[in-house]
Amino acid sequence: MSLEGKKIGLVLTGSFCTFERVFHAAEELVKLGAEVTPIMSSNAASIKSRFGTPEEFIKRLVEITGRDVIKTIEDAEPIGPKKLFDLIAVAPCTGNTLAKLAHGITDTPATMAVKSHVRNGRPVLIAVSTNDGLAAAAKNIGTLQNYRNFYFVPYRQDDAEGKPSSTVADFTKLPEAADAALQGKQLQPTLLAPKEKKE
Repeated sequence: MSLEGKKIGLVLTGSFCTFERVFHAAEELVKLGAEVTPIMSSNAASIKSRFGTPEEFIKRLVEITGRDVIKTIEDAEPIGPKKLFDLIAVAPCTGNTLAKLAHGITDTPATMAVKSHVRNGRPVLIAVSTNDGLAAAAKNIGTLQNYRNFYFVPYRQDDAEGKPSSTVADFTKLPEAADAALQGKQLQPTLLAPKEKKE
């Protein structure tokens, strides 16, 4: 698998607990030859959490990709008109962002990036990370899976006993899913078996 020369917009939304896994996936994309540009939602670029500060996250993304972070609606809007990317990957994609994408709401840099990009009929890859993936967000996942040009990183329940409605993408599969999406294919299986619980 090679992503040599492919231009990928990597959109991070506010599931901070998965950021470290996204950083590793971004490193893999770069190793495979992709030109990765980071994009952050307003929350991802501004909220300090127990997982780190916005400044730390932004610095890490710039170090990995060698490119400045797009973090305003104004800077995200030209993505489509200028045809900046071959693919946009929303990783992680929160339940909030899923709902906005499914209903055409464009009020953050993340949703503007997707809207601007998809107008050209180019692929969008979603890596879900939401505590209500099998509850309120389920209908939005279903809606997006039924949209043309939307693809998903394979995902699973991350804690079937403790959080039965929670779903999260397998971020190690993001590069492979990106390669498939660029070919107009959904990486299979889309739904993964839950990981075995450690004793």
